[in-house]
Amino acid sequence: MSKQNLEQTVRIIGGNWRSRKVSFAEHAEIRPTPARIRETLFNWLQYHVAGARCLELYAGSGILSLEALSRGAQHVTLVEKSGLVCRHLRETYAALATDASTYQCYNMAAQAFLEQAPAHSPYDLIFLDPPFGSGELQDLLPRLVENQLVADEALVYIESEFAVTQSIMPANWEIYRQKRAGNVHYCLCRQAASD
Repeated sequence: MSKQNLEQTVRIIGGNWRSRKVSFAEHAEIRPTPARIRETLFNWLQYHVAGARCLELYAGSGILSLEALSRGAQHVTLVEKSGLVCRHLRETYAALATDASTYQCYNMAAQAFLEQAPAHSPYDLIFLDPPFGSGELQDLLPRLVENQLVADEALVYIESEFAVTQSIMPANWEIYRQKRAGNVHYCLCRQAASD
């Protein structure tokens, strides 16, 4: 296998598909979440994944949703604007998942998805990893809440090039956990507990 091919694969680290290697489409904006970050994230999420409905905006490699399905998520919805990347995601999921009703991949921009997504189907886990430097993150959280896409006890995972602060959180939301690995800042957010 060539060095380039090695760089185009990522390994699932937990659940039913643990140790399975999956490829991802060659695209300049795809940054698969590194294994050590995924390990931390799914330790944080250990009691929240089984049976969850998940949404992954800017799906890219789709590895976060694959990890969630591998660990017992009920359904994952992936949103990816690149047609090439979306086709690759559909092929990858079709090869792994025995039940096609457990995943859906939309070929559209995240903002377009938010405008048309049905409000009566909120998600339990939401993964946000917009392209670094795009400035899109500040708009996403409020729109997810306004469009009622966030279940009452949902957790929202964010990867960004900067440390997320309370200033970009919707009202009554808080940063629950936060870490940094190299130039990647990542955190979990949730609705603040009522007093």
